Amino acid sequence: MSTRPTRRSVLATSAVVAVAAGMSPSPARAAGRKRPNILWLVSEDNNPFLGSYGDQQAVTPTLDALAAEGIRYENSFSTSPVCAPTRFSIITGKSAETCGPAHHMRALGKRPDWLVGFPKFLREAGYYTSNNNKTDYNTELDLTELWDANGPTASWTGRSADQPFFSVFNLFTTHESTLWSTEPSGVHDPADVTVPSYLPDTENIRADRAHYFDNITRMDSQVAAMLDQLESSGLADDTIVFYYSDNGGVLPRSKRYAYDSGLRTALITRFPKKWQHLAPAPPGSVVDSPVTSLDYAPTVLDLAGVDVPAYMEGTSLLKALPRPPYAFGGRNRMDDRYDFVRTVRDSGRQRELPDRLPPCGHQR
Repeated sequence: MSTRPTRRSVLATSAVVAVAAGMSPSPARAAGRKRPNILWLVSEDNNPFLGSYGDQQAVTPTLDALAAEGIRYENSFSTSPVCAPTRFSIITGKSAETCGPAHHMRALGKRPDWLVGFPKFLREAGYYTSNNNKTDYNTELDLTELWDANGPTASWTGRSADQPFFSVFNLFTTHESTLWSTEPSGVHDPADVTVPSYLPDTENIRADRAHYFDNITRMDSQVAAMLDQLESSGLADDTIVFYYSDNGGVLPRSKRYAYDSGLRTALITRFPKKWQHLAPAPPGSVVDSPVTSLDYAPTVLDLAGVDVPAYMEGTSLLKALPRPPYAFGGRNRMDDRYDFVRTVRDSGRQRELPDRLPPCGHQR
């Protein structure tokens, strides 16, 4: 369990010296070969409440099919139970705790000049990069260095002929604000939802959970539309698809709290037949080893044939099993409340709370 902190400090420090001295990831491995397109479909604020993850309440036919055709990561976690610090780790490949106040929610992390967003390396290697629409990286980054197109209309469509693309679409449909800004669709009946034992079984709790599952079903249909667009554009056979959620859910005891309900996310990848040789496992596989959002940047660079900077803390998902045995995370300042928590998680399922907790002071 001490390996990861050592890696974050000692190993990363040596890499910093090399990068600061002028070394940068080389796109040499990418030259002269066909490279896959890479599509990220990102949903906000949701746990893996999907049928493919065994949730009996979920109505998610698109993502269930994607999991059957691809690889499902059973134990996927964000580095923080809230978006901005987690998105810092996604865009840089480094823990937010390593860069000043970037680990606080709604902060401006101090970033050394050598630490850039990883899409910059893809652009240098010839990729067209687009981001639709959210950034929220908790630090100042020159977005014109990262993205050829960034905004509500950004897509892969602006690229040159035969240019590979890396395109990100952030789906707002499951964000916490939608529990108040959208109406329930009625797909889920509050009377039928399952209420976890750590929450009171009240009318409001049931209504919120049903509404939340309705929004996940809406998001699933958005994913279907994006995949249909990919297919109709004739690009599906050349595109590796990632679906993931940026952090845990928005119901009580989830977002902003360092529990499984705040940190556990969904992650599904699909490799078309043409690119199956790059996949770490065959279609329909389930990977039990823990992964975190720190693993996303090195995975994309690996797929593109771009050298992964030594300072990145994650491990490419393409690397052979076994993977690192632990997922690390933490909570820091959330809005105006300071509550520093650090977490470590293996592949075992979280132990359920007993129906009755022991009295204060009792040692278990």
